[in-house]
This record gives sequence, structure tokens and C-alpha cells, in this order.
Amino acid sequence: MPLEMICNDITKISADAIVNAAKETLLGGGGVDGCIHRAAGPELLAECRTLGGCRTGEAKITGAYRLPCRYVIHTVGPVWRGGGYGEREQLVSCYRTSLALAREHGCETVAFPLISSGAFGYPKDQALQVAVDTIGEFLLDNEMTVFLVIFDRKDYRISGRLFADLAAYLNNHYAGGQIVCRRVRPQRQEKCESRVMYACEASPAGQPEADAAAGGLDELLQHLDTGFSETLLKLIDRSGRKDSEIYKRANVDRKLFSKIRSNPDYKPSKPTAIAFAIALELDLAETKDFIARAGYALSASSKFDVIISYFIERGQYNIFEINEALFAFDQSLLGA
Repeated sequence: MPLEMICNDITKISADAIVNAAKETLLGGGGVDGCIHRAAGPELLAECRTLGGCRTGEAKITGAYRLPCRYVIHTVGPVWRGGGYGEREQLVSCYRTSLALAREHGCETVAFPLISSGAFGYPKDQALQVAVDTIGEFLLDNEMTVFLVIFDRKDYRISGRLFADLAAYLNNHYAGGQIVCRRVRPQRQEKCESRVMYACEASPAGQPEADAAAGGLDELLQHLDTGFSETLLKLIDRSGRKDSEIYKRANVDRKLFSKIRSNPDYKPSKPTAIAFAIALELDLAETKDFIARAGYALSASSKFDVIISYFIERGQYNIFEINEALFAFDQSLLGA
């Protein structure tokens, strides 16, 4: 999964590089900065003393010493002063320059904290949006796995308006009862063993009948013996987009896509199947037909499924934004 949000201590992450939300002096401090320096040992501070500091929005790289990674990328985020002093542009620059440094040093995996969201006071929901948007943009043109590491679930915030709207939608559509959002670490969704739901079967209880898929897609999906892989490749061809554009928009790495392409009988996980539906911008009826090829269905009794339906019904297909919401409601993330 090229971009994954996880709850963990960033000093415990085994990646090629971890990113330190540093001060301009690069000489350590509180929060993530202090934790990284303590875990790396005094050798990190000694090397940082030779760098001459770092300006806001820029980044510098050092060894990792006692940390379980190869490099530490130090970047200085903006102090929040109300949003009218270029804070967003500086924060975007933090992610871009850090990712560029990681690429220059051959890193395949990088872990970021939520830069500036602690003592620097950047609103957490806005800091999260900048992180996801900037990393997602980078991943559309680069092959890398990026972890966005959240140390404490209570510090994770999506837009208040989106959270409230989605919670209301869940309360109206989720058959499992009223939604109570617990702040616990999400677990990866187990492989779904749902029976195959063919297009001619009834929709799950509590959901309206799906309308017939429109136009050429209806013709494409009419043969129910066509497998998931073959259907996916036909849909990509029909979309006029490159394979790489689709699998990157699906938050799927190149190696897995190669497996899917080369194996007509490949059985994806449910989050992976839905991720491709999102990347292809299928509507709800089309999505149901498509994931049925892998043996899955959408159900009103699944919070995960209802959240997916919420975004598809509204024509919102940014997979990274969808994953923000899934993470907030303790659900598995889309992609692979």
C-alpha cells in the first residue's frame, strides 16, 4: 500500500527513512524531535551540529544511528499563526522536500509524523489534509511506500464537517446500530468470505435495488463468468488511462498490479477490489457488479461498506481522503 496511515511510535518503524519534525537549530527538543534524538543516541546530535540548522519548509538528511532505519530526514514545519502567513505553503514544502531527499537517497519506504500538529499548533485536521494531499500527489509520479504515523489516536482529526456528515449517514444507513466512534488502533480487515453476489440477485437487506449500470459498462459486465482480473483490464482500457495511473490512484503498488495482470484467476482482498472501483470512478451499481467478480458485495450491516457507499454516492473518488475517513472510524484502508 503506497500510502498507509498507522498508529505507532515512529522510532520503532523499520523504514529506509523516518522524518523528524525538527526545530530550526536541528539540536533536538520536545515531542517527536526529542523522541527521535533519544532513540538515535548522541551520535545523531553530533552530526546535526555540523549541518548549520535548517530553514522552515526545508529538509536535511542524516544517518539514523541506533534507530531501525537508514536515515533521518529533518524538516522544520511552520508555527501556526492563524493561516494567513504562508503556513500551508511551508507545510507542503516540508513534505515535498523530504520526499525529494528520500528519493535522491534511494529510499523505498519513508515514515512521516504529522508535521507541525503538536507544539507548533497547526490545526490537526488541516495538517492531516496537507499531508495526505501532498504525499498522494507525489505518489502519482513516484514508486515509494509512505507511512503516515499517528502516535496517539486522540490526535487524529479529520474535518469536523466531514466527520459529522459521515456519522449522520452511518446512523441512517448502517444496520449495525448507532455509531459510536472509538479511538483505538484499526486492525487490517480480514479477508472477506462473502458469497458471490451476481447482478441479478437482490441487494443486501436495508439497501435499495441498484440501478442498471449505464452505457458501455453494462455491456462489459453482462457476462458473469468474466473474472475480476479480465474485467479490471477491460475497464482500464475503456477508461483510456494508463495502467500506472489506475493502480496508483487505487493505492496499490506496482508489484501487486503485475500479479493481478498476469493471473486471470487472481482473487484480491475486498479493500483492493474496492480500491480499483474507486480509481476507475465507478458508480455504486457499477461498483457492486465489479466487486462481485471477486466474490464480494456491499452490505448495510458493514460499517466499512456503508462508508464506501457514502463517498461513491457523492462522486468523491480521492482514495486518500476516503482512507482518512476509514481510519477515523477504525476501518481497514483501501489499497494493497
